[in-house]
Amino acid sequence: MKQKLTIVKVGGNVINNAEALAHFLSDFAALEGDKILVHGGGKRATQLSESLGLKSTMIHGRRVTDKSTIEVVTMVYAGLLNKNIVATLQSKNCNAIGLSGADGNSIQAHKREVVDVDYGLVGDVDGINARNIATFIGGAMVPVFCAITHDGKGQLLNTNADTIASSIAVGMSNLYEVSLVYTFEKNGVLTSVDDDNSVITNINQEKYDELKIEGIIADGMLPKMENCFDALQKGVSEVIIGNPTVINNKSQLFTTLVL
Repeated sequence: MKQKLTIVKVGGNVINNAEALAHFLSDFAALEGDKILVHGGGKRATQLSESLGLKSTMIHGRRVTDKSTIEVVTMVYAGLLNKNIVATLQSKNCNAIGLSGADGNSIQAHKREVVDVDYGLVGDVDGINARNIATFIGGAMVPVFCAITHDGKGQLLNTNADTIASSIAVGMSNLYEVSLVYTFEKNGVLTSVDDDNSVITNINQEKYDELKIEGIIADGMLPKMENCFDALQKGVSEVIIGNPTVINNKSQLFTTLVL
């Protein structure tokens, strides 16, 4: 029987709210069993870009990344945010190790091909080095991945954090029984963004298609949902979307995705 592994992605306004992030990291540190944390940080990168006089461009919920932007997102994701998260987890007796996709050749990617939109230095994941990641876990360490990958040729690439979480989950599912949990400031997938209690508790592929047509699921939620269903189809045991308290079983409302 495979060991259980929980992969948690934290993003949204939780990352930008010091108090909310602190509570989340306390709960994550207390989470029992093998685990991996993946974090985004797009809003912090946008804020820094603006302070440097750089314009941020988003298309279909994804950031267009030029040479200046890749420097900014690397500083924010792999530097400031990642190391602050790792330091906080260490203070809570969680032996975290901060990683990008380049570290240990953990996540290989390629620059996204130009079809309708040129996203610049944005990476699409090619593969996960599951054995290397498992080595960290086997050494009683908790990997904390930021949203930076590499192409094996010396180029860092900005990669959607939801995609990274999904890709790691799929890659590790050959070795572990994997649960993938996406946490953000909402209680789950909502029928109305203005009503936190309007959670859709269960979504299958057919329901997802309907919600897209109705415009209930749109913008930045689209890549998240695509990654969720891709993970389920490729061997991940379960996918849950909810607020940060879902990881300590305190949340009564959350969304479960099923095939």
